[in-house]
Amino acid sequence: MHSMDVSRCCSVIFLLACFCFLQQTHSESQSSPRYLQNIDIGSNASNNNERLQQILKGAGAGATQINWPTRSKQGIPDIKTELAKLNTTYIYQNAWPANNVKLGAVTAVSFDKAGNVVIFHRVDRIWGQDTFDNANQYREKYRGPIRESTVLALEPATGRVQYDWGKNFFYMPHGLTVDPDDNVWLTDVAMHQVFKFAPRGAGNKPLLTLGVAFQPGSGKKFCKPTSVAILDNGDFFVADGYCNARILKYSKSGELILRWGQNSFAGVSYDVAPQNYFAIPHALTLVPELELLCAADRENGRVQCFSSRNGTFHSQYHNPLIGDRLFSMAYTPASGGELVIVNGPSAELGIHPEHYNEVHGFVMSMRNRQLVSKFGPNNLEFQNPHDVAVTADGNEIYVAELNPMRIHKFLHKSMAKPMSLSATKEGKSIGDVPAETLAAEVDPSQTAATTTTHHPSGKAVLVASLMLIFSGSTFALALMMARRRKRVQNASN
Repeated sequence: MHSMDVSRCCSVIFLLACFCFLQQTHSESQSSPRYLQNIDIGSNASNNNERLQQILKGAGAGATQINWPTRSKQGIPDIKTELAKLNTTYIYQNAWPANNVKLGAVTAVSFDKAGNVVIFHRVDRIWGQDTFDNANQYREKYRGPIRESTVLALEPATGRVQYDWGKNFFYMPHGLTVDPDDNVWLTDVAMHQVFKFAPRGAGNKPLLTLGVAFQPGSGKKFCKPTSVAILDNGDFFVADGYCNARILKYSKSGELILRWGQNSFAGVSYDVAPQNYFAIPHALTLVPELELLCAADRENGRVQCFSSRNGTFHSQYHNPLIGDRLFSMAYTPASGGELVIVNGPSAELGIHPEHYNEVHGFVMSMRNRQLVSKFGPNNLEFQNPHDVAVTADGNEIYVAELNPMRIHKFLHKSMAKPMSLSATKEGKSIGDVPAETLAAEVDPSQTAATTTTHHPSGKAVLVASLMLIFSGSTFALALMMARRRKRVQNASN
């Protein structure tokens, strides 16, 4: 009887260990979701499309229905296989920035004239499902502006803070660009405004303000503007982004010169797609040699480029390996002209989306539209990259990420040595994880993933524990059976 009790105990322990292992495996498999968990899995694709159409509604500007071409099923590559073939030409610098840099959700990155890496972050603010009402009105004005510095300049070698500013002014930071004269241009989606500040924020008051505070609209108003790009002569462009889906060009003094773009959501990317239609123009970059302004057409998964003189469509850039969502891009004249691109997690519903998706940075040649390489934290995936900047020589890339709340640095392999395999650092984030949905950027259910980005050793420990428990149980059973046989033999003797 005693041996049977011990045997049962061992069996129970083994079964409990197996259950814990399965639970841990499931948890890890969900730690970096590629779908929107906050949406009912039972919802169908049409409901998803309706929500996206609602996102794209501006004040007086709705999504335009157009006839998109039928997407060809032929020639679609095996995305996972083709991604694995891409070279990795940039090495992750996981010891950057310095350990004392505390960040909220990082929304934008640029460079000042001194070469510092200038970032815009939300400190303790989170863009959640209830942050705006159905009319795009900001619901949390009562909280007042963010009290801490929202703009930080980091030394490119060490990541130490060189200067900071932007206290008690912004409510929901989004875009940041430093112009050739070191002026800083920023957008705030809660305030629905665009601001130009003096170098390093001197004076703590904007030199130029466009839009009406907390009043979304069209015409002279904005509705969640996303990005600014500035020409050498002082003329500038605004991507009026989440609602109006348009691009506007202004003179140096802020007078409107021209505007173009209409709302449209296709749901998938196309090699050949209607021109000048946007589903969230999310970021802007200039290609000076070709006199082009390029825009990240986020939910249509492509880059559209236009003449910076008159807004005429010039070209578009898309690759099926990037997928159907493209959050930002930056231009470098290196290697004959390249676009550095970051995509985003799939917006499709369900645990098994129709289209395979990986979240990486990509380098695309503008000459032949081919992908040159991919990059990510220690050659792994990002979770929610939001913006990207690249130096003129193409040697350094910086990626702003919402969740985890990070600014990443990559060096071209010709300039750097491989770092140790540790994609995350403790103590880098403050506040909660951004909970921006399809209307914004990140899902709130990804909170747990902030500090559990990659844990390759967890399963190994559990497997080893299971093996030890199983071996111990087997040994105990064998020992008991041997003793029992000996007793039977003694009794028969």
